[in-house]
Amino acid sequence: MAGSFKYGVSTYSYVDDYGSVMTLEDAFDHIADTGATGIEILGEGQIEGYPNPSSQFLDRWFGLLDKYKLEPTNMCSWVDMRITLQRNLTVEEGAAELERDLRLAHQFGFKFLRPKFGVLSHDLIPEPQWEAYTERNLDLAHKLGVVICPEIHAPTPIKHEVVDGYINFIERTGTKNFGLMIDTGIFQDRPLTHWGSHQINDEARKHMEFLNGIKVPPEHFLDVAKYVVFIQAKFHDIDENLEDQNIPWQPVISAIKRSGYSGYLSSEYEGWRAPWRSIDQVRRQQVLLRKLEREYDEGKFA
Repeated sequence: MAGSFKYGVSTYSYVDDYGSVMTLEDAFDHIADTGATGIEILGEGQIEGYPNPSSQFLDRWFGLLDKYKLEPTNMCSWVDMRITLQRNLTVEEGAAELERDLRLAHQFGFKFLRPKFGVLSHDLIPEPQWEAYTERNLDLAHKLGVVICPEIHAPTPIKHEVVDGYINFIERTGTKNFGLMIDTGIFQDRPLTHWGSHQINDEARKHMEFLNGIKVPPEHFLDVAKYVVFIQAKFHDIDENLEDQNIPWQPVISAIKRSGYSGYLSSEYEGWRAPWRSIDQVRRQQVLLRKLEREYDEGKFA
């Protein structure tokens, strides 16, 4: 059974423009202009006064949601286990950080919270206490109606102990308030040309091999689809003919549609950070994704 997608945009797409030549309302305007209905944010990046926003900012936030007819989707947060170099945070301290951001996400109307756990390796194995401080917050997440969803992000593929650990946690606890977020950058199958504002050289490729793409087969999505609650539609470069230069969207969309997923595809541009480029790139991706969903539904590809 095929699902019908909802479309959103992450403000991270505009990261180099935001706060310099782009205001919060500008971001709302650009997102709504694509036809998207959801807005995803970085809590520390877009919430003024984080983690203690003023009532005036909250009023402004909900006023913008109403004006631009957008709904809050996912708030990105971090559990800073190495906030001090002398030691890692305790379980109690990690639980308190996660609780703080759960309450903040709920306050702003978000239904999903992506915590970035501290990692121990280049393939993003999370530090071992993530399970303890997350489990302490499951009852609160249920009460608030927020789903905690760590991100499966390159260089971690789907078939990996990180993903297995998250799935085992879901199965053991039986929770409905913890799931997987898939970052579609894992499906990248061609090298990037730019990273941030810089062209990628051979030395960078040698030390960051994931820039060439980890080439996860889109079919692997079907193996974990029942645990997936949110998709960040990561991309880097779409040309004027709506051809993505790095992500093979047709097989990706096919796998997601066949899985029955009906949640958000949230555009997350992470390409060349030339001024204003992100605005046009996000628009291109939103058109491309809708075009491919329509073509799939019409039977033009399977």
